[in-house]
Amino acid sequence: MKYLTNEKLLIVGAGGAIGSNVAQSALMLGLTPNICLYDIFEPGVHGVAEEMCHCAFEGANITWTTDPETAFTDAKYIISSGGAPRKEGMTREDLLKGNCQIAAEFGDLIKKYCPDVKHVVVIFNPADVTALTALIHSGLKADQLTSLAALDSTRLQEAIAAYCGVPQSKVENARTYGGHGEAMAVFASKITVDGKPLADFQIPADKWEEIKHDTVQGGSKIIKLRGRSSFQSPAYQAVKMIEAAMGGAEFYWPAGCYVNCDKCGYKNVMMAMPTTIDASGVHFTAPAGTEAEMADLNASYEHLCKMRDEIISLGIIPAVEDWGTMNPNL
Repeated sequence: MKYLTNEKLLIVGAGGAIGSNVAQSALMLGLTPNICLYDIFEPGVHGVAEEMCHCAFEGANITWTTDPETAFTDAKYIISSGGAPRKEGMTREDLLKGNCQIAAEFGDLIKKYCPDVKHVVVIFNPADVTALTALIHSGLKADQLTSLAALDSTRLQEAIAAYCGVPQSKVENARTYGGHGEAMAVFASKITVDGKPLADFQIPADKWEEIKHDTVQGGSKIIKLRGRSSFQSPAYQAVKMIEAAMGGAEFYWPAGCYVNCDKCGYKNVMMAMPTTIDASGVHFTAPAGTEAEMADLNASYEHLCKMRDEIISLGIIPAVEDWGTMNPNL
C-alpha cells in the first residue's frame, strides 16, 4: 500500500469513539503507516490498537501508549479529540473550563516534546477556545494549528439538499463562519443548488429559519438520535484536514484558525473563516456576505471574545497583551 507520508501521526484521545474512527480513517485513506495512539485510559487505547491490528492494514506500524513523552516525541502531525464529550442538554460552551485546562496541558506537551510538529488539528469542544488555548501554550505558528469547524457547513449543505430534493454534492458554497457553537453565522448568499442561485428556490422564511435552526443544532440532534455526541463525521473531517497538511488534496471547508486581522476587524480569536489547508498550513481570507450575514458574524465574534476573556479570567491563558511571552509566534 502506498502512503502519503511515513511521518508520525499522533492521535490524542485515541481510546474514544472519535479517536478510534480517526485511526481507521487515516489508515483507510493511506495517510501514513506510522500511527501512535495515545490516551490516559489504558483499556480503551489498548483495545483500539488491537482492533486496528485486526484490520490488517498493509505496512501499518501501529503503536499505543499512555505515556505522553512516548506519544508526543517525534510526532509530525497530531489530531486531538482528548476532551470530555458533550452530553444531551449541554452546549459546547458548557465544557469550557475543563476542556480548556486539558487543552493547556496538550499545548504544553507539544512545546516540550514535539515543537517541530508540522500541523495540529483540535476537535474537542468548545473548539474555538480549546484550540486557541492549545495554540498559545504550544508555541506554534498560527498557520500550524486548526480546529474542526466544517461540520456546521456540511450540516447546512445537507439541510438545503433535503429541502431542494437534490444530492448533497449539488449544493455548493454552503458555509458557516465565526464560532463553532450556538452563535455561528450562516452564510447563504453565495450558495448554489445544481448550479442555480439558492434564491431561485424561493425558500419560505419559516422554512429557512428551520434550516438554520437544524444547522446550528445539528450536533444536538445527533446526541438525541444516537445517545452520544458525533464521532464519525468529526473524525473523517479531521483526517481530511490533516491529509491536506500532509500534502494531499487541499481542504476547502471552513476551518477554525487564528485570526488577528486589522482589515477584517477580528482580533486575537480562533474562528471559522473562508480557509484553505495545504502543505504550508492554513490560510484564510476575509468573509464576504450580505449586511445581515456580516452582522451575524460580528455577533459571533463578540461571543468568541467573551469566551476568550472567560478563560483569561480563569488563568488558563494569560491576558492578550502577554500572549507573546508564552508564544513568541503570536
